[in-house]
Amino acid sequence: MAGNFPEVWQSRVRKKLSTDHVATFLDGIDELDAQLTVDPITDKNTINIPLETFTPGVLLNNTTYPIDVEDHTDGSKTISLDKIQTLATRIGEDAALGASYDKIDSATKGHIQVINRLKFKKAIHAIAPASNTASTPIVFLPANYTSEDVYEALVALKGKFDDAQVDESGRRIVLSSRQYNKLLGDRNRFGDLLVDHNTGKVNKLVAGFEIYTYISNPYYTTAGAKLAWGAVPTTEQQASVAFQVDNIGKKTGILKQYYDAPTTTGQAHLINYRHYFIALPIKNEAIGAIVEGA
Repeated sequence: MAGNFPEVWQSRVRKKLSTDHVATFLDGIDELDAQLTVDPITDKNTINIPLETFTPGVLLNNTTYPIDVEDHTDGSKTISLDKIQTLATRIGEDAALGASYDKIDSATKGHIQVINRLKFKKAIHAIAPASNTASTPIVFLPANYTSEDVYEALVALKGKFDDAQVDESGRRIVLSSRQYNKLLGDRNRFGDLLVDHNTGKVNKLVAGFEIYTYISNPYYTTAGAKLAWGAVPTTEQQASVAFQVDNIGKKTGILKQYYDAPTTTGQAHLINYRHYFIALPIKNEAIGAIVEGA
């Protein structure tokens, strides 16, 4: 077996994490320009990001000079990246000998899938507003809602974003599966609008929102409180999640492969992975939700 077995597999997994089982709703959002700090003992990944809270005063048709001077003020926030770990996989020595990319991909596909599934599910939960406020509006659908109700909710959410002075460019909404399917089912009015039927991909704007969909959106109570991360929904309803891209930050941390070489009796390799990632709103604003009817 080649001596660089662990390094080859880790490099392949790192590449596949960025291309396989990804969530498109984060496409085009740049990585935060922040130095990643890795604790040498615990491997904890953290970043320190600036909070641009300063907005200068503005003058129109001014004739008075000198212009007033304002001091620049801002702050910063330290964020810990989420840690995601997989259980170990046993790979027999015979199978690992001269392993090709096909073998690597077969053995590590499950690791890549569960890591990305969990990190993006946590991301959409973190992006969703905690409750209904003027800066984080939530719109509620009626029970037994129709495609028209979904469309009207999108228009209502647009209005609330307008009222909150959210930049019109870069508005996105990640529709829950049921809300998205409601629109698809009404092909005459919405199905053809939402989907390129040659590719099956979502590619349109509705009410000023770029349309995405995801199967693991968060849940809300009827009072508009977001269900805690990891809690199992009972009577809560799933929501679509809206945001403005400039207010969303993401950071990819380290990928660490753990590797045990074959033993005399075991004659098998053991591998698993630890990966760090975070996506979240930079400020508690320019995010919203459409909660399904009970």
